[in-house]
Amino acid sequence: MKLRNKNSRIKLRRSALAIGLALSLVGGSAFAQSHSAGAIFGDAAAGTQITIVNTDTGQTRTITADAKGRYRASELQIGNYAVTGSGESAGGTRRVYVGAGGTEVDLLVKEMEAVTVSATSMPAIDVSRTDTATELTATILNNIPVARDVTQAAILAPSVIPADSRYGNSVSFGGAAASENAYFINGYPVTNALTNIGSTTLPFDAIQSEQVITGGYSARYGRSTGGVISITTKSGSNEWKFGALATWSPESLRSTRKSIYYQRDNGAPNAGKIYTDRSGFEDDSFTYGAYASGPLIKDRLFIYASGEWTDRDFNQNQAVTAASRTAWIEDNIKTPRWMTKVDWNINDNNLLEMTAISDKTGTNRGRYSYNFADGTHGGTKNGGYRYKDGGETYIGKYTGYLTDSLTLSAMYGEQKTVHYSAPGGYDPSQVNIVDSRPITNKVTGLQPYTTLDDTNAYDKTDGYRIDLAWHVGDHDLSLGYDVANSQSEAGTIMSGPGYAWFYAHTTAGDIPSSGGLTTAPNSDYVYKYIFTNGGTFKVKQKAYYVEDRWQLTDRWLLSLGVRNDSFTNYNSDGIEYVSQKNQWAPRLGFTWDVNGDSSLKVYGNAGRYFLAMPLNVAVRGASGSTYTTEFFTFTGIDPTTGIPSGLVALGNGPYSSNNEYGQAPDPRTVAAKNLKSHYQDEMILGMQQALGSSWNWGARLQYRDLKSAIDDQCDNRPMLKYMAENNIAVDPNYSYSPDCRLFNPGENNTMLLDLPDAAGSPDLVAVPYSKADMGMYLKRKYIGLDLSLEHPFDGKWYGRIDYTISHNYGNDEGQLDSDIGQGDVSQTVLFDHKELMAYGGGNLPNDRRHVLKAYGYYQLTPEWQFGGALVAKTGRPKSCLGYLPATSPEYSTFWADYLDYGRYYHFCGGQAVPRGTAGRLPFDAQLSLNVAYRPNWADGKLKISADIFNVLNRQVAQNVEERGELGGQGVIADSRFRVISYDAPRAVRLTVRYDF
Repeated sequence: MKLRNKNSRIKLRRSALAIGLALSLVGGSAFAQSHSAGAIFGDAAAGTQITIVNTDTGQTRTITADAKGRYRASELQIGNYAVTGSGESAGGTRRVYVGAGGTEVDLLVKEMEAVTVSATSMPAIDVSRTDTATELTATILNNIPVARDVTQAAILAPSVIPADSRYGNSVSFGGAAASENAYFINGYPVTNALTNIGSTTLPFDAIQSEQVITGGYSARYGRSTGGVISITTKSGSNEWKFGALATWSPESLRSTRKSIYYQRDNGAPNAGKIYTDRSGFEDDSFTYGAYASGPLIKDRLFIYASGEWTDRDFNQNQAVTAASRTAWIEDNIKTPRWMTKVDWNINDNNLLEMTAISDKTGTNRGRYSYNFADGTHGGTKNGGYRYKDGGETYIGKYTGYLTDSLTLSAMYGEQKTVHYSAPGGYDPSQVNIVDSRPITNKVTGLQPYTTLDDTNAYDKTDGYRIDLAWHVGDHDLSLGYDVANSQSEAGTIMSGPGYAWFYAHTTAGDIPSSGGLTTAPNSDYVYKYIFTNGGTFKVKQKAYYVEDRWQLTDRWLLSLGVRNDSFTNYNSDGIEYVSQKNQWAPRLGFTWDVNGDSSLKVYGNAGRYFLAMPLNVAVRGASGSTYTTEFFTFTGIDPTTGIPSGLVALGNGPYSSNNEYGQAPDPRTVAAKNLKSHYQDEMILGMQQALGSSWNWGARLQYRDLKSAIDDQCDNRPMLKYMAENNIAVDPNYSYSPDCRLFNPGENNTMLLDLPDAAGSPDLVAVPYSKADMGMYLKRKYIGLDLSLEHPFDGKWYGRIDYTISHNYGNDEGQLDSDIGQGDVSQTVLFDHKELMAYGGGNLPNDRRHVLKAYGYYQLTPEWQFGGALVAKTGRPKSCLGYLPATSPEYSTFWADYLDYGRYYHFCGGQAVPRGTAGRLPFDAQLSLNVAYRPNWADGKLKISADIFNVLNRQVAQNVEERGELGGQGVIADSRFRVISYDAPRAVRLTVRYDF
């Protein structure tokens, strides 16, 4: 009975595999593994010799089916393959495309006449994977209207939405913050090391496959509680290929941008007035690129090289109503990118690949005067900036097929990116001068800048991983070790020689407070001002894992895995300040091939996922800072430079009220003792079913629960309570205003603090910061149901529709705070003190209750093709933040004296406004269309296309200003609910491509 079912299953799905798997080259969604290699597996007669040939490169692998007739070839390069089994029962050669996942090819067919290949064959469903991902192949990316950007393309996947625009080009996966995602190129992590927001990218045409992994990935990968974007690049083959393209997005074909106004009905003085006139913005972008690929040595050594250059002019005004910020900004942005990949098939069992990527952007910014009244600007530059971002990445990977059943892979990579910014024409020899004296003719100098971002800022990463896969009986075992190190230099520096001069004047009885200062009343003085912070910081991440994919029966597959992660963060002195080791992340998954013919699949998984703190946490929380003033009398001032002369020192030298003389804080006091990592639990249950021979549909229920987070708290009341209970005197010279430390919200924490002991000498004391004393809790939950319907490409058209209904709620977005667009990862305002928690629970910023997505393309004739993409979603929930009323139960005199943050509480007009209850932004629907023409006279080598983005020109508010009060309780801020950004207006992209 079992054998008969197995044979009938093979007959039913052979035709489906022959066309369905081959067409996965142009198809869309798959349930795929989260790395840049593929696999071929299936059934054959026991002992069958199976030959797998990469038809692009000639690389050949031969394996033997085991005693149960099962076989699996893992770590295969993405591409086209021919699979042949020995013996009559194998049924000839199958030609398939292997994507970034598993491809099933059965080789047990006795009746060859029953095998047919047709465009109406049943689409195959991958019953081998327990994770969930959408694979966007190069064919899809080139045939639908989508921005030439991996992050924007990822928005097509279910449960992925754009993040707050203030975080740049970023996305949210399943309710997580934009900093909780992981990005890979050819298996190497390229996530922004400093903030974890965004990533390195590459020439768009170099992409062979983009996997958007939305949940359930195996123990092999971690360090993400959002999602994963994994890019696999193209490789060379035995055929030489060349191509070039040019794209143009002209301002003349762009609709007028919607200007930003103050809300007409908010009751503020400027209600209804224009805030920023955006009608005159200009944006012209031109990109050209080329590629070449082919064999350096046939069947052995291959190269693929691609380059892309974008030149963009973006001009805008930064003027706002009745404000001094009136300037016209002209940016010229140049983005040269290139990628080269070399593949060396040393022999059929040993492969080596090397990838080099350059991703750099340079911006020259000019600043001009602007007349707000008539919208005109001057022609003489009166300032500007230069920016340089990006760098280079190098990746090497070895794959060894040690035996039929044992595969070893090893990877090493490194990357360095620079982040340079400095004013145009900046002269470091000039000193900044500030004159705050009550006089008319104030002193000015030649240096207009007081502080600058660190001009030597950079990020650097290196890492390696070793993986071993072993197929034995019913088990596919894998184990590995993974190391990722990152380092950044970041911070603030003084302009010029490293200090500034500040002129001031004392009034009667008003003498500045500085140790030993003896300035007389009613006199002028000057002080040397120094403020710097930051340094060089490191994070080291290590992990090992073991996983067993156990084929329980022909229909049931069980995946059992566990991962152990360790994270260590180092301060600017190279001293460890947070260490989190032995974090066990279990992963469990299953698939059930219900009918035994891959026509109906039920799957599920559950797992725990950990995330390290990025490097930027140390910039504010663990770095040394210098904040000093040194006071002098003076007798003269240079009329040109403004530098004082005839200096006589006052006081006892440089003075710092907070003892900031460049030393890093004691690393033991920066964070709670035994600080837990940010981690999340996730559960998924789903199914996928074939509908007839041309469609499949699926459903997935996803639940996520953030179990632990890291943020900073700035409330010393638990410390004062401890001091009172232990008879430790309060130091009258100590400021009990915010002194922030990293902790786990909603948990009992223990802080090591420097408190005086009975003898008066300093000592570190373990002070309990109990959950009750801090008055805080942590909650972020996401539950979503994804429904999908797909029509694989049948030679005529391809289409996919996804609908998601979800709810994202709690009091913590994650590592970020989109309420105010705060970019201090893991150091938001949300948990600084308990009063901020009041009414803070509700719908979170990434809550989009309903989202509909559709994309596809239609080959009308061999010459004409049409495509479209739609993303429609309900609006973001709004909150109203204001001042904490004195009548509220949360009000206290200590809070008022030391902790009052002003307009950051969930109150407006003296009334509580719980999170997300101030309405929602409007429904948003973005429809884009394209048309492509391949003339017959050019033999299909020439492609001329036009993409129209936002065809309906729906410019809907993406976010608004949620701080609704200013100047005091009940005083409505002009900016209450003022739009921060709108959708981009309708635009056209013209492309010409020629492939030789």
